[in-house]
Amino acid sequence: MKPYDVIIIGGGVIGTSIARELSRYKLKVAILEKEEELAFGVSKSNSGIIHPGTQNPIHSLRGRLCVQGNALTRKMSRELGIDFKEVGELIVAFNEEDRLKLVQLKDEAEALGVPRLKIVDRAWLKINEPNLSPEVIAALYAPTAGIISPYRWVYDLAENAESNGVEIHASTKVEKILPSTRTGGDFEIYTSKGGFRSRYIVNAAGLFADDISRLVGIDDFKIRARLGEEFLLDKKKENITNHLIFPLPSKDSKGVLVIKTSDGNPMIGPTAQDVDSKTDLSTSAEGFKKVLSSAQRLVPSINGGDVIAYFAGLRPASGGDFIIRHEAKAPGFINVAGIQSPGLTAAPAIALMVSGLLKKNGLSLKRKLFFHHHRKREAHLFNIPLSETKRLIKRDPCYGDIVCRCEMVSAKEVTDAIKRGAKTLDGIKFRTRAQSGRCHGSFCTTRLMKILEEETGKKPTDITKRGKGSEIVKEDRLCD
Repeated sequence: MKPYDVIIIGGGVIGTSIARELSRYKLKVAILEKEEELAFGVSKSNSGIIHPGTQNPIHSLRGRLCVQGNALTRKMSRELGIDFKEVGELIVAFNEEDRLKLVQLKDEAEALGVPRLKIVDRAWLKINEPNLSPEVIAALYAPTAGIISPYRWVYDLAENAESNGVEIHASTKVEKILPSTRTGGDFEIYTSKGGFRSRYIVNAAGLFADDISRLVGIDDFKIRARLGEEFLLDKKKENITNHLIFPLPSKDSKGVLVIKTSDGNPMIGPTAQDVDSKTDLSTSAEGFKKVLSSAQRLVPSINGGDVIAYFAGLRPASGGDFIIRHEAKAPGFINVAGIQSPGLTAAPAIALMVSGLLKKNGLSLKRKLFFHHHRKREAHLFNIPLSETKRLIKRDPCYGDIVCRCEMVSAKEVTDAIKRGAKTLDGIKFRTRAQSGRCHGSFCTTRLMKILEEETGKKPTDITKRGKGSEIVKEDRLCD
């Protein structure tokens, strides 16, 4: 078994943020991810909102980490070349009772350290958010809210961590964990791809964090899947709002939102329904009806014909605050569990907290002489001006070979994505947006498969949408 200082179980935004933070130090670190690619778990269905910290209890861990993470995300997005956009959020009020609740939210958020908050009136809203329902009388404005691509954020964090020495093992499902019997290692980790040995383990397994925790005898929390159905609008509706639009939050949910995204297409949703399955991502007619009517209450001009895609995500709810702790009953094991919203925002702050827990519990953190803070920003034709596109085509004609017409994705972007690690059609989609438009890949899928075949040597029957069991082409077999 190859020895490591720290093994991180889970390759979503939490696991990759922790890996990137630990890659600053002279450590042997690895990520074990059970899916074919990173970001294929909870992170793939994230709405991409960088929350300011306005809807969290004053003394909550998630509230403190959200505010800290908002500031850290800005710095890290500049270092890693990710397309963070500060768009601001509005939490709206429809009557005087709601307006009083906005004052309470503002006071609580300011106690957490959220800056530059103000309550805006109907006159301000009419100028700055003209498509908002005329029934909205006021809103809490938080200018530090932003949007980011959750998938590209994961991949950029992972690539930067790799460039600083972190190993990533995908399709590697953890099956058993035992205390190590060898000198220099505290855990033996048995997986679908063999054994690993590590002094420390960080459990960032998302929906399955409780299952991993039980492998070391820690069974005092349960992760419940919370289903959220969301619906993507046509890009022609990109400017239907100027901000992220929130209703007043309930006890269990931030409610149905109108969400700007970093890629242009607005989204509406999510629902919030506790379910038994950790794998069922079905959408429903009831969910669509609920989301559409709730979104129309905020922005009446949204209609069902604007929707181009239905999808659902599962959030790892633990029934309370984030669970981030070193387990005294299993020394060297750190649980990072129940990380639902605002987990994406809090991820960089969670990474700092975990590194502090590791240090407190015996891990020596010696900084590397050279740490690569930065990575080169990828070019995406869908978000650059035509003059820049012309310059890229002059440099490399493959930028002029458009594979996905809906989202303006070139052959060069697709081949670059594969070289960066995309192994599946969803891996390409998450990195480039190819297949994300109104035609859902009807035009570009066969071409993408051809490029995958050429770049990887895979047979068409080996190409999948998201990993084993999602093959696009089945091999014909003659009956005996």
